Amino acid sequence: MNNKAIHTADVKSLIKSNLRNYSMFIMLVIIMLIFAVTTSGVNFNPRNFTNIFFQNSYVLILATGMVMIIITQNIDLSVGSVCAFIGMLSATIYNTGIGMPATIIASIFIGILIGAYQGAWVAFGKMPAFIVTLSGMLLFRGLTYGFSLLRTGGVSPVNLKDTSYSLFAKGILDEVIGIENKIGPYFPMAFIVAILLLAVFYIAEFAGRKRKIANEFEVTPLPLFITKLVLISLLVLGLADRFARYRGLPIVALVLGVTIFAFHFILNNTVLGRYIYAVGGNPRSAKLSGINSEMINFIVFCFMGGLAGLASVAHTGDMGTALPQAGNLFELDAIAACYIGGVSAGGGIGTVIGVIVGGLVMAAINNGMILMNLGAHYQYVVKALVLVLAVFYDIYNRRKAGLG
Repeated sequence: MNNKAIHTADVKSLIKSNLRNYSMFIMLVIIMLIFAVTTSGVNFNPRNFTNIFFQNSYVLILATGMVMIIITQNIDLSVGSVCAFIGMLSATIYNTGIGMPATIIASIFIGILIGAYQGAWVAFGKMPAFIVTLSGMLLFRGLTYGFSLLRTGGVSPVNLKDTSYSLFAKGILDEVIGIENKIGPYFPMAFIVAILLLAVFYIAEFAGRKRKIANEFEVTPLPLFITKLVLISLLVLGLADRFARYRGLPIVALVLGVTIFAFHFILNNTVLGRYIYAVGGNPRSAKLSGINSEMINFIVFCFMGGLAGLASVAHTGDMGTALPQAGNLFELDAIAACYIGGVSAGGGIGTVIGVIVGGLVMAAINNGMILMNLGAHYQYVVKALVLVLAVFYDIYNRRKAGLG
């Protein structure tokens, strides 16, 4: 009886502590249903879902990196300018005829170098990330315009030599591999890939849970753990259904899915992930425990740089050209997705899955207002209100828990 009461109390405590992450799923559903009424169901159209991923993939990729930056109590204001700079370089590299795979690898590598440059100042130079990345925002914007002047003789875009580059951002996997016929109402690759990713995800989650139990670490009660898996499965399979009913699986959605899984695994199932949370939760205690917090911060900025390189390819492919003006406010969209997705403003708390749901919430709001023919100024107002409320909710919960 007493054990049962304690277990129930623990479950209630864990549900309360994870309420924000789960509430994001509920908020996403509510927002979609509201816009389904106001747009006569157009927002649930399979073609519309595919377009949402084409237009917002770069934000979700950036948010995957930004979550680690914010968990470690840092910030990166430079990612928009970095995306513009790498976009110009990647278009130029691609136009040499080197091919798309090599262009993607080169873009990610350039991003890692930029992340290493900024991470060194923050981690080893002990400079505030706000100042370093604000400097980086100005530096790489200036380099973007300077490169454009050298490359085109003016502040002009670098045009791509053919449309193959855009396949990364706008291509459909079914079409690329030659699947032209539906199986019933569906193109099959979206469901095949979704089931494979979920299978790997389940294996990783259950193996991680088993390992934590064996090492006597605290774990989420099984009913709550299963609920999380069910919610994620419904989200993934729901997206797969929308993709499969239109043209098939967008290549960028596959890339995003693999990226999400990789960094979710790193944060939840590796020593590096535990160190990232430890450094963000209490830097002083982490340092006294023997964790090399400088190296952790450096690695996190390298991750962010690499993902900025990947996001730049996605955005350049979506636009069909490399624009010097690209990347405007990208960093704010990524930061907003993080805070809306449950990342704590005080550091140490946040998940990749939550951030992706937060990014989808923002994408759903933007898309719904566009379908309603509302102006861009309304979108800025709604984004501002949602962001303020999300951060206020975090601060309120931390004060209530006696954390700040």
